Amino acid sequence: MRLSKGFFPTVKEVPSDAVIPSHQLMIRAGLMRQLAAGIFSFLPIGYSVMKKVMQIIREEMDAIGGQEFHLPALNPIELWEETDRVKAFGDIMFHIKNRAMVLAPTHEEVITNIAKDHVKTYKVMPQIWYQIQTKFRNEPRPKSGVLRGRQFTMKDSYSMDATWQGLDKSYDLHAEAYKKIYTRCGLSFHIVGASSGAMGGSGSQEFMVESNAGEDNLAVCTETGYAANVEIATSLVPNAERFSTNDALQDVHTPMCKSIDEVASFLNLPTTRCAKSLIFMNDKQPVLVLMLGNDQLNETKLQTVFGQDIRPAQADELPQLTGADAGSIGPVGLESNFTIVADKRLENANGLVCGANKNDYHLLNLDLQRDVSINSYHDFRMVEEGEPTPDGKGTLRIVKGIEVGHIFKLGTKYSSAMKANFLDEQGKENPLIMGSYGIGVERIVACHIEQHHDEYGIQWQKGIAPYDVHLICVNMNSDVVKKKSEELYAELTAKGISVLFDDRTDASAGFKFKDADLLGMPLQVIVGEKNLKNNEIELKERNSGKRWNASVENIINEVVNFVKS
Repeated sequence: MRLSKGFFPTVKEVPSDAVIPSHQLMIRAGLMRQLAAGIFSFLPIGYSVMKKVMQIIREEMDAIGGQEFHLPALNPIELWEETDRVKAFGDIMFHIKNRAMVLAPTHEEVITNIAKDHVKTYKVMPQIWYQIQTKFRNEPRPKSGVLRGRQFTMKDSYSMDATWQGLDKSYDLHAEAYKKIYTRCGLSFHIVGASSGAMGGSGSQEFMVESNAGEDNLAVCTETGYAANVEIATSLVPNAERFSTNDALQDVHTPMCKSIDEVASFLNLPTTRCAKSLIFMNDKQPVLVLMLGNDQLNETKLQTVFGQDIRPAQADELPQLTGADAGSIGPVGLESNFTIVADKRLENANGLVCGANKNDYHLLNLDLQRDVSINSYHDFRMVEEGEPTPDGKGTLRIVKGIEVGHIFKLGTKYSSAMKANFLDEQGKENPLIMGSYGIGVERIVACHIEQHHDEYGIQWQKGIAPYDVHLICVNMNSDVVKKKSEELYAELTAKGISVLFDDRTDASAGFKFKDADLLGMPLQVIVGEKNLKNNEIELKERNSGKRWNASVENIINEVVNFVKS
């Protein structure tokens, strides 16, 4: 492609509304333009990268037996009401006002609708169906360029199996395919345990790219390979002690002490002797959650136990429920309608301090075996930086990450709701056992740039670079330079090398070099008078900045070897 003939609207200035590097560079390098908040037009150079990513995805999905579909983005709302996901998605789902239709944020319902009419026996399974399609989500605060948009391209695939062992195999096939996809796309990534959220199912994993631009927090350990979203991460931290002496409960006046630190300081005790009480409402059922000391409650873990609808009690509800305001609430003497749960660090602990359910008072010597009826213990806490990994062999780092893919074991959640059944070997009817697997195409492009850029621009890796080579004719007004540049362009193109040829006559050499670094092709071939006089042509590897000269006679072989290495 000749730069003089193509559409490459590069921009020198950083856009004022672009905060993260990928957003800035995708605008500056002419990959995309914003149409509205969270909605972007991909321009030729940007869409060429998208197509390369999609081709890699197709190759790896086909390699595990995937069959490509193309499903409608416009869906009847009744389909989504069958699985109750109109409510689950809430305002995130776009609704068509003059029709009982929605714009699909994902396609589990559509796939299940097809499967229930055609996948009727164990004999035709397993099946892996996939598509690459536009999705719509009404993000209330779109930001970070394509990382949080309202319209985006997703590869979503779905597996159907007759057994749970079959689901495990389909899930593992996708996990391996995803590793290959991200590696071929030049990404360094973590595979982390994750919450299934509104998707439901028995288990899920996220593929995350470590980046300061990320909105997710990850707990990772390089030494052990442990990685999990903090929503579900665990660590090996000691439980509260159980002391041999066990004194009776005692009221103590704690004026103006609301926080754990204030209570511990006032009583001259470590914070790990305090039990913090938090009140939630699960529909109309009050729930008290006990946490140790300053441990932070992980509300995703709480939702895993009680469901998505559990909510924190409001400040004005607390006195009615417990007799006290926040900071003085405890588990002793509550009404029988309370459900009381505790973090596992508190299991069977004694010698604790808790709120007395009257303002400015606390109880000493709380024994969770003697004084409270705990309904159940769960891991409710948020892990922290520097804690030991679950196996005790490493140390956790808390880093920010961007999700580029998510795989789910759906089980029978959708097939049961939509009556998608099959006959097993004994002739018994069972719901299909399903998995769902998503990849964000634009997110791969943005994350690639997040991981591969410098102060001058993008540093494309070879797998998804828009062009293999950026050929720069330093001076198109020089007959010698122009002739050699045209010859190189023709010969490289004939050998199957994709070349972006800067043949502009109205751009200075400095401007061309800056554009070349901004656009970021893996190899720059620089044709100038000075080197040609020595029968040489300069080459520059964009990623490392390495420069070297090759003879005019050997330049084609040098470039071909670089591209194909």
